[in-house]
Amino acid sequence: MPGKKTTGPDKVLQGDCVEIMRTMAAGSADVVFADPPYNLQLEQDLLRPNNTKVDGVDEAWDQFDSFQAYDEFTREWLTAAGRVLKDNGSLWVIGSYHNIFRIGSLLQDLGFWILNDIIWRKTNPMPNFRGARFTNAHETMIWCAKSKDAKPRFNYDAMKALNEDLQMRSDWLLPICAGAERIKHDGKKAHPTQKPEALLHRVILASTEPGETILDPFFGTGTTGAVARRLGRHYVGIERDERYVEIARERIRKVPPPGEESLLSTPSKRKAPRIPFGWLVERGLLSPGTVLTDQRRRHSAKVRADGSIISAEHRGSIHRVGALVQSAPACNGWEFWCIDVEGSLVPIDMLRQKLRAELS
Repeated sequence: MPGKKTTGPDKVLQGDCVEIMRTMAAGSADVVFADPPYNLQLEQDLLRPNNTKVDGVDEAWDQFDSFQAYDEFTREWLTAAGRVLKDNGSLWVIGSYHNIFRIGSLLQDLGFWILNDIIWRKTNPMPNFRGARFTNAHETMIWCAKSKDAKPRFNYDAMKALNEDLQMRSDWLLPICAGAERIKHDGKKAHPTQKPEALLHRVILASTEPGETILDPFFGTGTTGAVARRLGRHYVGIERDERYVEIARERIRKVPPPGEESLLSTPSKRKAPRIPFGWLVERGLLSPGTVLTDQRRRHSAKVRADGSIISAEHRGSIHRVGALVQSAPACNGWEFWCIDVEGSLVPIDMLRQKLRAELS
């Protein structure tokens, strides 16, 4: 495909990923997600205790003559992907202990800036049948920016919401791809390393917005494309195996179009317009004299007409008084202080969000 431009979203392209990426427009991808060959270095079949063969990875695409050959392959595809990636885009790459450390070293050599390593801890990993090592119960993802000075997107609030309003950690407990989600051909796994859609859902939601483009240079059976379509993102998938290309295209065709765009994106609280506490008072959402308490009703303060609050010993902003009554260095007053609504305590942040919606 040399010489032919491959710009534009929502494509599954067949061929060598390095050659194809070299034809793509520079800076055309917002995010790259890569699940490259693991170079498992298998020397013999892996058998279960009943002597049945484990359906592992034994395809030619996962076999390299040496570590040097694998490193050269990795350097080539990372270089090509970096050219296609936008300056403030980010790259995700997943692997096992066989390859991820070599990839991490090459990423740093090429100028990428590692942001996190994510541990995908599997709820249902394959047992270690030989009993000679620990069970391999996780894979590692490296999330990195194109450079140290880049400012990649991170949808912090979306990740926090996905995790029941707790900060998302770097260890993700998710099942492997199984059951109805596992694509099969003639009763066997169509692809040995098909990733669960839940994993890609989290990756895509964390680092993109609707309408942005994800490039996957090792597309396989199209998990990235299927999830991207469901979440209203564009995708470009590259896959050299014709069988996988056909499976991926058919799989993505069956994904219903995304719903309302407003449901596919989580507004960032940090980027929302600033709402001073006093605005709630002057617009009548809170009256002077309203009593604020914390969730445990240990501390209380009254609202003043000028937007400050006063406790038994302190006066000032909702943040300053919240910190002082707790003898704490700082306090987010919006989340600390509550009002009583028919016997239930409601954070005053609810009133801020209501006013923010009215003003937008």
